[in-house]
Amino acid sequence: MAADVRARIMSGEITPGSQLPSTAHLVEEFGVSNTTVQKALALLKGEGYLTSRQGKGVFVRDRQPFRVETGVYFPPAPGGYSYELLEVAEVTPPVGVAGAFGLEAGERVQLRWRLLRHAGRLVEIDWSYYPLELARDTDLAAPHRIPGGAPRVLTELGFPPRHHVDHVSARMPTSEEADLLSLPNVPIIRQFRVVFSDDDRPVEVSIMVKGSHLYELKYRQPV
Repeated sequence: MAADVRARIMSGEITPGSQLPSTAHLVEEFGVSNTTVQKALALLKGEGYLTSRQGKGVFVRDRQPFRVETGVYFPPAPGGYSYELLEVAEVTPPVGVAGAFGLEAGERVQLRWRLLRHAGRLVEIDWSYYPLELARDTDLAAPHRIPGGAPRVLTELGFPPRHHVDHVSARMPTSEEADLLSLPNVPIIRQFRVVFSDDDRPVEVSIMVKGSHLYELKYRQPV
């Protein structure tokens, strides 16, 4: 039952802000007991899909999923995207990042760790990594926001981003991810992105995490 109602909400069949049918109706529709209905509703409330209004009933969350574009950089704008910089540091990268760059064991990279918001709402956590030979002594290594973003810096360095490859997966969040994004008990969408310049040189690797219950990815690609 929970899976069916969740799918209807995500597809828009059940509209944001609408009231669910009564428990008696759901018992009849799904052919289950009252206890099962209550367990399913409790699960969906915990995931952020439903909310109870005292004396009125159970309602669907009040907004459709936010469609997150998959571009490399979104300029900050009033009422649009904004970035909060959490950390800038030279670090030993995760294994997957080191492999994408073709690094030897122990080699370090430049990290820029950020929170991305849209219209004030948290959209995702970004960990972006850059080769030290490119990032050192540039804005990529500076503890401030970058006008024009990393693509501007990479282009000025002679390594313009040409294309990127995304690996998209889902898993339950770490405690840090759940806290930063204020997530209920839901999986996250994880994008592992490698950005390539000329001659297929990897110049950026990003790991992006967002809640699966309120967001969906939007890809725009040439045919």
